[in-house]
Amino acid sequence: MPEPSVLPPQGDPPRVTGHKWIRGYVSGEKVVDSRQFMFVWEIPYWPWWFFSREDILGELVERADATPDPTATRGATRYDIVIGDRTLENAAWGYPKRTDDLAELVAIEFEALDHWFEEDVEVFVHPRGPFTRLDALASSRHVTVSIDGTMLAETIKPTVLYETGVPARYYLPMTDVRMDLLHSSDRQSSCPYKGDAQYWSAQIGDRNVDDIAWSYTLPRHEALPIAGLVCFYDELVDTDIDGIRQKRPDTHFT
Repeated sequence: MPEPSVLPPQGDPPRVTGHKWIRGYVSGEKVVDSRQFMFVWEIPYWPWWFFSREDILGELVERADATPDPTATRGATRYDIVIGDRTLENAAWGYPKRTDDLAELVAIEFEALDHWFEEDVEVFVHPRGPFTRLDALASSRHVTVSIDGTMLAETIKPTVLYETGVPARYYLPMTDVRMDLLHSSDRQSSCPYKGDAQYWSAQIGDRNVDDIAWSYTLPRHEALPIAGLVCFYDELVDTDIDGIRQKRPDTHFT
């Protein structure tokens, strides 16, 4: 599930030029090869890449019958991408009727291609915003997590994950967590910065609290220090840091 990020203070929708080398492939065939593009925030959580038409190695065929994508700004024109004898239906969109710098640019659905790369590093889930930073820092803070007066975890060895636009998250050693009170959830999520998460729910007496905690078994390289650690939604639990009760953050997870 996406989390809020910082937006650049310009444009409608907000946008900023990017200079990474972006390539996209489908069935081993290159579809995009771009060394300068535009990050465009059409929704609050992450940007899309918008490319010059010359950087798309296929024919763009306008679709008159396409249903508008709810994530795109109203008024988008949708396109098929024709690569040789293959057609990627409804895979791209743009704004050719605009009068600004977006008029000549086109975005491609992330899932329409098999693989995306920034330089030679594969990108997963969605484009990574240029203003998001992760710092996973070992700490000796005394952290306790409880709910309804029942202690769920206590440690003096947390790893604190500071992520742009998101409350600090405290990742705790599994040996310091009451795993006997947690049971695996069916929920899964993916993050382009952290990786694929698994979730747990808590059984507190007769009360079940869904998806209260999560962990990344094999996180991406920026988040390797949190591998195998457990994090609780501070929105759902009582967290004490060095003996001080923290205010529950007000986020879209609340």
